[in-house]
Parts: sequence; structure tokens; C-alpha cells
Amino acid sequence: MYKRILVPLDGSETARFGLREALTLAKQQKATVCLLHVTTDFPVMLEMSSLAEFEKVRAGLHQYGQELLQEAQRLAESLDVPAETKQRELQGGRVADVIVDEARQSACDLIAIGTHGRRGIRRALLGSDAEGVLRQSPVPVLLVRQPDSVVGA
Repeated sequence: MYKRILVPLDGSETARFGLREALTLAKQQKATVCLLHVTTDFPVMLEMSSLAEFEKVRAGLHQYGQELLQEAQRLAESLDVPAETKQRELQGGRVADVIVDEARQSACDLIAIGTHGRRGIRRALLGSDAEGVLRQSPVPVLLVRQPDSVVGA
């Protein structure tokens, strides 16, 4: 049914839950996982006073993303699931927009994304990339929540 599953990764535990679920589904469906990391430097940009320091931090963020993608790709390969990786840099806008754009560009037919499972005012104040993806996505979205025992920890 699914041939290409987009899996956004940010290093969080919720993203790891989403990855594991996507890998299980991809193995069953004989699908390829498209692993995506979006580098965003906006919070760092606000705090940097020198361009040299900004470039140093930006390089570190890029390296972190590459390591996340390589780790996820190794896990996929250990399960005999084909995996592709892509890192994109956010140039203004929202992470959700980049994820949806990547789903289109990579011809993915499912997005599997971890969600923090926030409720009420916390969700309203913090926003949600997963919710933004769900609202905009041209393809089905699999939202994967952490077990309650992990969320409350």
C-alpha cells in the first residue's frame, strides 16, 4: 500500500517513537523510508553577536542533523528497510511547511511523525509541527504518541 514513508527526525524521543513505528510499517509494506532532518537556526540567530560564532553554531547544527540521519539510516538498514536521507535548512517559515514540501518533492505517500501529545494551553502556547503537518499534508499522516509513562517523565 505505501511505497515511500517520510519520517521527520529532530532528535527527540517522540521522533524516535515515530521512526520505530515507520520502520515496522515499512518492513511490512516493503516500503522505503525517507528520513528528513530540518535544521533551523532561528533561535540561535537571535542570540549570536558575531557572524563567526553564528557560522560555528550553524555548522554544529548541521553536523548534529547528519549524525541523526546516519543513526536512523543504520537502524533501517539493520532491519532490511531501504532508507534515504535528506537534510534541509529552514529559511524562515515553519518546520511543518518544509516537511510537507519534502513529502511532495520526494513523492512520499505517508508521513510518520512523532507527537508530544500536549493538551490544552501547553499545546496552544507551544504550537505543534505535527499538527501543522496534519493540517497541510497532501498525503495521510501517521501521528505517533509517546506512551503516557514517557510523556509524564
